[in-house]
Amino acid sequence: FQALYTDARGRLSLALADFRLRYELCEDMAQMLIEPCQARHHDQGVSEDLVLARTRAGLESPDSGFSVAESRWVVTRLAELLGWAMPDGPPECL
Repeated sequence: FQALYTDARGRLSLALADFRLRYELCEDMAQMLIEPCQARHHDQGVSEDLVLARTRAGLESPDSGFSVAESRWVVTRLAELLGWAMPDGPPECL
């Protein structure tokens, strides 16, 4: 996560307190999305990669409050927590 907010010289590009808040927000979102994503996969039969792609598309919407980089981090972390492979390429919007 730190790489999202580190400049070329290795310094944070925002205040440490703000960095911590953004990290906590992103980690909490990834944790919160575990159960809904598992339910879509198991109950509705949606493939793992499609669940992750749709989640990423939703997080990348302008109204989500997450930057594109944060959205990608959240979905990558979510995939890690679920033990799912991270899909390659842009998100599919269906």
